[in-house]
Amino acid sequence: MAIQDVYRVGIVGLEFGAEFIPIYQRHPNAEMYAICQRTQSKLDEVGDRYGVEVRYTDYDRMLADPSIDIIHINTPLQFHADHVVAALKAGKHVGCTIPMAISVEDCKRIVDAQRRTGLTYMMMETTVYSREFLFVQDLYRSGALGKLQFLRASHHQDMTGWPSYWDGMPPMYNATHAISPTLALGRHQAEYVQALGSGSVFERMKSAYGSPFAIESTHIKFLDADLGAEVTRHLWAVAREYRESFDAYGAIRSFEWSQTEDGAHVVYLGERAERVEVPDFASRLPAEIQSFTTAGVYTDEGELEHRSFVQGGGHGGSHPHLAHALLMAVAGEGEAFPNAVQAANITCAGILSHESAVNGGQKTYLPEWTLSDQKPFDVSLEEGREPAWEGETEVVPS
Repeated sequence: MAIQDVYRVGIVGLEFGAEFIPIYQRHPNAEMYAICQRTQSKLDEVGDRYGVEVRYTDYDRMLADPSIDIIHINTPLQFHADHVVAALKAGKHVGCTIPMAISVEDCKRIVDAQRRTGLTYMMMETTVYSREFLFVQDLYRSGALGKLQFLRASHHQDMTGWPSYWDGMPPMYNATHAISPTLALGRHQAEYVQALGSGSVFERMKSAYGSPFAIESTHIKFLDADLGAEVTRHLWAVAREYRESFDAYGAIRSFEWSQTEDGAHVVYLGERAERVEVPDFASRLPAEIQSFTTAGVYTDEGELEHRSFVQGGGHGGSHPHLAHALLMAVAGEGEAFPNAVQAANITCAGILSHESAVNGGQKTYLPEWTLSDQKPFDVSLEEGREPAWEGETEVVPS
């Protein structure tokens, strides 16, 4: 397909999913064609609001529509595998919200289905399209960080008020927002994990998934690298403001995420620290959708404001970048990142971290099918340059 083509998009799941409707409506390579929601009243409310005429309450009927090129899935996480596999089998390209699935077996089903069909699959991971990630990625690829030495990430969130299927869920089952930036920065892959479970959730929750832990923290060893990361996640019974964060420690410069929502990120040159305002990257998008990096559908709309904006500020302006990346991947003009194998490596790193925690921190390897021959983007430590930042003058290079 050529980039000048227009692809018809169908969105299933209209709570968070509705955030993407006006983005696709304005994108020059998309037609926001159809929406799907089980509840008719919700379906009609959203359809009327945005002028989407083709509406389905039945997902199978939506998949049978030959006009749809791309299915964007925003359904509850326990349905992701079934919905993705069905869409691929129906001949649709797929973008699906995180996580890929909540079992290793279901991740493999998606990898196998994508390989059989040859269609595009992309896990719509917000963090690796956020302005913070793009900023640090630019620093790293320019050489400004120097050699990566360690990464740390966390996702702190209280799930009070969310649907009941979240009750008692192992924190690492939904840790892709924290795991993905540690692997994506240098395009590394997780080789094995070792995790600790700590604290306890409420008694009423423990039987739902057989998990007692309030917090799970894992160490990830990267494949073919002298590098690793630490990732921490919680969902319940921990006092902490919402925070999706990652820190990247380089030999020359390091980046640390702000401690609070209204705080400042910090870049270090050696031991010199400078608070930074991370720039926006809307200029990398088609002009028609650039405004969505700073204002979403739900922003400042009272009772319609979505939880991802109440908690987390709208995912760092990532939503239009995600939609654009998916469309360009389908057009053959860009990369579906994370693709099926990459998404499985990220997601299974979390799932297997929970397994490791249950087994007392046992070293647990990622399956071979979650690995590819992709080589990481490595920057070497400059021997003879001690300290490593010698000769650097600007904390944040211009």
